[in-house]
Amino acid sequence: MPVRIRLQRHGKKGKPFYWVVAADARSKRDGKFLEKLGTYNPNTNPATIDLNVDKSVQWLVNGAQPSDTARRILSYKGVLYKHHLLGGVNKGAFTEDQAEEKFNAWLTEKEKIVSKKLDGLDKAKAEAKAKALEAEKEINEKRAAAAVAVEEEEAVVEEAEVAVEEVAEEVKEAVEEVKEEVAEEVKEVVEEVKEVAKEEKEDSAETVEDKKEDKA
Repeated sequence: MPVRIRLQRHGKKGKPFYWVVAADARSKRDGKFLEKLGTYNPNTNPATIDLNVDKSVQWLVNGAQPSDTARRILSYKGVLYKHHLLGGVNKGAFTEDQAEEKFNAWLTEKEKIVSKKLDGLDKAKAEAKAKALEAEKEINEKRAAAAVAVEEEEAVVEEAEVAVEEVAEEVKEAVEEVKEEVAEEVKEVVEEVKEVAKEEKEDSAETVEDKKEDKA
């Protein structure tokens, strides 16, 4: 029976989550499987892989063939390397202890690489967060400056309105004063006209009396 090590899809739509399984190559992709070897979650950064290395190696020893994606996962977790070392043991190139020592050294180096990558990701996240905070601070400062500008503009408008009201009041008072002055002047002119008319009337009366005396 041909056996394939492949991925079996699980998870929600848009957020796939995979099982790494050993299955009959003739079965459906998400159908029955012979053994679950681990999980693969591509939704994290870096992707999260939980794999039983020894069981995976044993399936390779038994002739199981991994799919392309499964092969990359097995390589990343050192399964292919350990399978290669076991081949060296079987050929007498080195002992099982030496193979285990080589594999542990490889794991240590791999952990350093992964740790360095995680540190880089953490640093990138921290820098991105700092930039986001700086951008937010700049936006808040611009908003505050705009608010101050609006307040200053409103204050200027208010002062202008007050000034206009004061000028209008002054103009009103000036008009009232002018009206009073004009009324007073008109009154004086009327009095003068009355006085002149009275004098002319008296002069006319005297002239008539004089003419009457002349006739007599």
